[in-house]
Amino acid sequence: MRPLYREFQNQAQIDAQYNPSLALPDPAAPGRHFVAQSERARSQLRCVLDVPYGPTLDETLDIFPAEAPNAPVFIFVHGGYWRALSSKEFSSVALGLKPLGITSVVINYALAPRVSIDEITRQCRAAAAWTLRTIQHYGGDPARVAIGGHSAGGHLTAMCLQTPWQDDYGIKQDPFTAALLFSGLYDIEPLRYSYLQPQIQLDDGIVRRNSPAFMARPCNTPAWITWGGNESTEFARQASIFDAAWTAAGNTGELRPIAGADHFTVIGGLEDPGSEVARWLAAKLGAPGIK
Repeated sequence: MRPLYREFQNQAQIDAQYNPSLALPDPAAPGRHFVAQSERARSQLRCVLDVPYGPTLDETLDIFPAEAPNAPVFIFVHGGYWRALSSKEFSSVALGLKPLGITSVVINYALAPRVSIDEITRQCRAAAAWTLRTIQHYGGDPARVAIGGHSAGGHLTAMCLQTPWQDDYGIKQDPFTAALLFSGLYDIEPLRYSYLQPQIQLDDGIVRRNSPAFMARPCNTPAWITWGGNESTEFARQASIFDAAWTAAGNTGELRPIAGADHFTVIGGLEDPGSEVARWLAAKLGAPGIK
């Protein structure tokens, strides 16, 4: 029998690799955690919500300004396999970063199947460009902006790193101080054969245009490409092939998993100012809270 993709013979084998909820005793638990922590962030931290960065209703972002002016900035791109969730479930990233003096910007975007991954990528690039041009009005330093994301947000972060910023946006070519990619999808071909396909509707062109493992360009942004140590072998492979492409282009990358983390807890460090993840980001950004 000819495999569907690589060594995988059928959809069930691919789903076992790419549906991380299947391994959880309570699949709804991560969602409850993110909602509760994000509600806490919005109630306890100063925030400016639903700021439009583009013309459609879904093109908004939420800003959690640091206390000090001219603060470094972290742009976060949420996951949900491009077809679920919103910025509001991930306000929690500000909990670990604000104590370190970092402003958080959490991007919202339209979801598949109403829009394609091409359009979602465009929206995230537009949000990043808006932030780079405008964040000084919210107390942020546009010269110290990092970007990162989780799962589909890791993919979208990688796509932002591929962007010809100078040619397309009139922004300097490598505008980000650092990049932090959690459990991303960098070769999206196998998802054509998964439970996700009816919603994300991949075709040859979308796969070719949106698989950043095969289009890495030279870029001065240092990147930490990570995943949970307890995740499937495919998430480890996804990280490894993107790191290989990234470093082959002459770029600076760190390829390290987060020990003991699964696909959902892998971003837990963004909620904790003492975590390795938060302190790595603060050091790269020169954040005032770093000791």
